Amino acid sequence: MTNPAVNDQEPAFIEVGSGDGERKIAVRARAGGTPGLIWLGGFNSDMKGTKALSLDAWAAEQGRACVRFDYSGHGESGGAFIDGTIGRWLEESVAVFARFCRGPQVVIGSSMGGWMALLLAREIAKREASQAASQASRPSLAGLVLIAPAPDFTEQLMWNQFTPEIQQEIQTKGVWMRPSQYGDGAPYPITRALIEDGRDHLLLGSAIEVGCPVRILQGAQDPDVPWQHAFALAHRLPSEDVVLTMIQDGDHRLSRPQDIARIIAAVAEIG
Repeated sequence: MTNPAVNDQEPAFIEVGSGDGERKIAVRARAGGTPGLIWLGGFNSDMKGTKALSLDAWAAEQGRACVRFDYSGHGESGGAFIDGTIGRWLEESVAVFARFCRGPQVVIGSSMGGWMALLLAREIAKREASQAASQASRPSLAGLVLIAPAPDFTEQLMWNQFTPEIQQEIQTKGVWMRPSQYGDGAPYPITRALIEDGRDHLLLGSAIEVGCPVRILQGAQDPDVPWQHAFALAHRLPSEDVVLTMIQDGDHRLSRPQDIARIIAAVAEIG
C-alpha cells in the first residue's frame, strides 16, 4: 500500500513550550473526514516509519483525516533527543491533537506511543470535565489502537531491568548510552531526567479510564515489550470494548504486511 503523495508532503511546524524549553514540532496533517487518525510514534522513531506511512496511505484512500508528527528530538522536529522526557513529549502530543485534529479521532500509538495515547486520553478527559460547553469541532476520542504498547516502560522495562552498575551511572553521570538494535545501531542516551519524569506519569498501578474502545495488538515474540506487559495493561482497562490480539509470531515492530493489515482492520473496526 503506497501513496507517493505521502512522502512528498512537506511538514508544518508549530512551537511548543516557552522560553528555553520552546521547540519546533514537525507535523503532517492530511485533511479529510472523520473519524480522523492521529499517529503517536515510538521512542527514538519518527513519522516516516512503515506503519505510519501505511496508515496515512489508507486514510487517504478512505478520504479520512490523518495527523502524524515527530516528538522533539525525533525526525524532523527541533530539540535534542537527550532533553526528551515523557512529560515533554506528552505536552507536544496534546498540542498537536488540539491544533490539528477536529471531531472524533482514532489515536494509534506504537510502543512508547501507546503510553502517550493513554496519557493523552487522560488529558482529554480532564479537559472535557472542565469545559461544560461542547463544540462539535473539538477533537474527541473515537478509540485507541495500541501496538506493542509500553506504558511505564521507563520504570518497568528500563530502570527495573538495569544492572546496579547502569543505575549507578545514570544517577551519578545523569546519562547512560544504551546500545541499540534498531536504526543505524548507534547507542542512544537514557537520562536520569527521563527516568525521574517517567515516574510522574506511571499508569499501571491503578485503573486506567480512557472512555473509549481500545484495541491492543501485541507480538508474542516481542523482545522489547513482553506480551505479559500487554496483559497487565488490559487488566487495568475497563472490561467493556477492550480487545487484545496476540500475534504469535509477531515481533516488536509489527511492520510486516500481515501486521499492517491487522492494524488497519483494528482502526476500521472502531470507526
